[in-house]
Amino acid sequence: MVLKFKKKKKAFANKRKLITSADPKSHISEQYRTIRTNIQFSAVDEDIHSLMITSAGPEEGKSTTAANLAVVFAQQEKRVLLVDADLRKPTVHYTFNLANNLGLTTVLTKQRTLKESLRHTGIEDLSVLTSGPIPPNPAELIGSKAMKQFLQEAKEQFDIVIFDTPPTLAVTDAQILANLCEGILLVMYSAKSGIDEVNKAKELLLKANGKLLGAVLNHKKAQKEDYYYYGG
Repeated sequence: MVLKFKKKKKAFANKRKLITSADPKSHISEQYRTIRTNIQFSAVDEDIHSLMITSAGPEEGKSTTAANLAVVFAQQEKRVLLVDADLRKPTVHYTFNLANNLGLTTVLTKQRTLKESLRHTGIEDLSVLTSGPIPPNPAELIGSKAMKQFLQEAKEQFDIVIFDTPPTLAVTDAQILANLCEGILLVMYSAKSGIDEVNKAKELLLKANGKLLGAVLNHKKAQKEDYYYYGG
């Protein structure tokens, strides 16, 4: 009975994380669509085909933001690939209840092809590439020629590739990937993210020649409505 309760609790938590799929008419889902629109408007001359989601520190909502943005882009009938590029503490496979025996690491090390490693989510037009087995050298894999080749192949098959990356201040992975992506979103947790930390993360991403599109304020409570407000 205890195991069943834990499974139900975990499934409910994942359902809350993917609110854009579970409750697409909710206020929060509408805010994710607003973020999607802002991203599209930020690219005046050309479309954004690769997008990186990061935060200054851990547990600020970047993975939840990445997953829900992937859903709302797919709801727009775009071919979307969500990639778990956090090769240290991956979570995307938990969010979508997927196996993690194959993924980004098996593609980058040439053990499997991209086609073999893709996972279907049950959401139309949305595919997921989980992290795969955790490697001993995450930064080296992220900065390898294989990553550039993978990104080029992925962009040929999908309209937009969304990367969920580690926190910027924790490790160098996000800075390395920032130079490869056409846009970056920095997620901040209301009343938790420190101004100094956010500014430092911003400086690191810009020094890496990353294109910072803007920030997402996460978990900002509305004053009159009983829901959380997500803004772009």
